[in-house]
Amino acid sequence: MQLTVLGQEDVAKPKGGCAASSCGSTDDQLNHLPESIRARVYNHPCYSEQAHHHFARMHVAVAPACNIQCHYCNRKYDCANESRPGVVSELLTPEQAVKKTLAVAATIPQMTVLGIAGPGDPLGNPERTFATFRMLAAQAPDIKLCVSTNGLALPDSIDELAHANIEHVTITINCLDPEVGKEIYPWVFWRHKRVRGRAAAKILIERQQQGLEMLAERDILVKVNSVMIPGVNDDHLVEVSKVVKQKGAFLHNVMPLIAEAEHGTFFGVMGQRGPTPAELQNLQDKCSGDMNMMRHCRQCRADAVGLLGEDRGAEFTLDKIDAMNIDYSAAMEKRAVIHEAIREELESQSKQRAEASAAAQAAQTVPAGTRPVLMAIASKGGGVINEHFGHAREFMVYEASPEGVRFIGHRKTDLYCTGGDTCGEAETALDQIIRALAGCEAVLCSKVGYEPWAILEAAGIQPNGEHGMEPIEKAVAAVYREMYESGRLASRASQFKAG
Repeated sequence: MQLTVLGQEDVAKPKGGCAASSCGSTDDQLNHLPESIRARVYNHPCYSEQAHHHFARMHVAVAPACNIQCHYCNRKYDCANESRPGVVSELLTPEQAVKKTLAVAATIPQMTVLGIAGPGDPLGNPERTFATFRMLAAQAPDIKLCVSTNGLALPDSIDELAHANIEHVTITINCLDPEVGKEIYPWVFWRHKRVRGRAAAKILIERQQQGLEMLAERDILVKVNSVMIPGVNDDHLVEVSKVVKQKGAFLHNVMPLIAEAEHGTFFGVMGQRGPTPAELQNLQDKCSGDMNMMRHCRQCRADAVGLLGEDRGAEFTLDKIDAMNIDYSAAMEKRAVIHEAIREELESQSKQRAEASAAAQAAQTVPAGTRPVLMAIASKGGGVINEHFGHAREFMVYEASPEGVRFIGHRKTDLYCTGGDTCGEAETALDQIIRALAGCEAVLCSKVGYEPWAILEAAGIQPNGEHGMEPIEKAVAAVYREMYESGRLASRASQFKAG
């Protein structure tokens, strides 16, 4: 069965917000995992780079209270204009959350995962969280259940998590050293009192590590999130990655600090900067030697719905789902057919990517010592270059080097070409895109207009529309080889001598 036979009404195609397929990476994280783990995460969009372009997820906001305070967090309610953790438009009761989940799963049949991630801490709201899980396990057994937590209450919740068949838990661990932690966490609420400073951080760290070990003993998969805060914990996160791997985590997601002042966080108001893309990549690379790295995170809202990078939550407000007539038994049958079709398509794409990667490697003639190059890719998915520059909401970034081609991450941008009254603001939008693509020396897309072409060239980014519909790795390798043959690349040795 091929995915295409199901029709657009059954299988939604990735939209601009999740435009590119990171599946084209030769450093595919799933290939580094044991088969027992791959089988459990292949359709989990938050755990698998491949899955996030085909399978959808949703978060339900049933956990309003938080038992710690983070300097990078400001929980906002009834907010539809921000896309970041801690933000929701509607707080739900467990009953409302279940009703919404069934409506989403029936309407978006490729939805596979229901997560509770806030807006507070789910395990700091155990009654609401586990009531939701128990009802969903009974009414929608085909949906994976997962939870994200700061870890303070995690050891007390292990038995309930196991009993509820929670297979995936994400813990946010930003440090192992209380001296670092006191700069991130002003307080924790522990044993009916508020603890501050170094003592608070010490309690949180100990509870996080204890909970991680207990989850590993129960064979519950653990992903660790870490927020990279320049000058605070950036150097320290390499050690965090080593330790959490030793204790049983299988995936590490190093995320950039979101620190715009308008979000109202302590770090934002105090002027703490976030990392540059180059700093984030450098830290992820340092951690990747000891841990499988997640590079496709979108830092989703606590009420996100749909594919990663898109938000369809406005389609499923409480008033709208009240008007829906859901036959979930029939929906489950339809979902099973679609999930199997996607699985077969993923297997086919994986084989095609492997062949394209092998061909690119075989054709690689750039000598060792040649410096690596970052390239931005506009793609709507499928592992090919198939997006117009002006329509891209985000770009995938790949690194080409004599060792091969590898996926680095995503760079979000505003639409350059929006049409209508906004076209007069195109120059400003293009400037934003150029800033977002800092460090990239080429941008590969299906088409690019004359005006942005000239501006990109002036900014030192070479536009390229010659590889439309080609596999990403093959095209990146070809452009890298062309850059070398044209004399645009100097070897590291030459650069050293020149310096």
